[in-house]
Amino acid sequence: MQVTLTIIRYPKRYIFFALLAMAVHRLPLWLNNKISFYKLMGSGKNGTFDIHPDWQQWAVMAVHSKPFEPEELDTPDHAIKLYGQLIYAWYRFFKCEIYTLVLEPTEGHGLWDRKEPFGQLPKNTTYEGIVGVMTRATIRLSKLRAFWQNVPGVAGQMQQTKGLHTSFGIGEIPFIKQATFSVWESKDAMKDFAYRLKEHNEVIQKTRKQDWYSEELFVRFKLLHTIGTVHGIDPLKGKL
Repeated sequence: MQVTLTIIRYPKRYIFFALLAMAVHRLPLWLNNKISFYKLMGSGKNGTFDIHPDWQQWAVMAVHSKPFEPEELDTPDHAIKLYGQLIYAWYRFFKCEIYTLVLEPTEGHGLWDRKEPFGQLPKNTTYEGIVGVMTRATIRLSKLRAFWQNVPGVAGQMQQTKGLHTSFGIGEIPFIKQATFSVWESKDAMKDFAYRLKEHNEVIQKTRKQDWYSEELFVRFKLLHTIGTVHGIDPLKGKL
């Protein structure tokens, strides 16, 4: 199994078509028999859970039944192989900047829309290299206020944490279905933030005691390859 997360940035004049893509691209992805699970998502502004959307930045995540070799994807038109001709042509026509992370799920637990999209994973492995982390939750409507009062401050601190290479705030439904994909130099660096930062640990305790989420997912990934740029750079260049 192989997973891709593609970050797409549209020029400002094409924001309407970015919104339209959330509907139009569902059919070709659903019909693609090489993809077992997919999500089209918007993005937050600050690289993590964020109530303010970035209307230029969007994302698509897909689980591929057949792994790709790096040389198959290391081309400007790699989106054809990943998502099909229609989606690639759309990105090209609207002059999108695209950045793709190729991932292998290694550890995790939880559900996404009542499914285990990455299969049954162990909770821990011996892998110790650079690690990608997906944290995703569906927030209970009755807990939205508590969530958004507590999370933004901690999310802002994450950007200053030692060992963080990059992060992307993504989500299917604004305010309710939220996710963060972050890349760390090691599991220890990620754990330093997750469990040793006082404010973050307090928020974790609140989510459990107050039952903020109706569904949640936590998965770690091995980073295999990156293609393209976001904001003109590859934030992981030279790190894999």
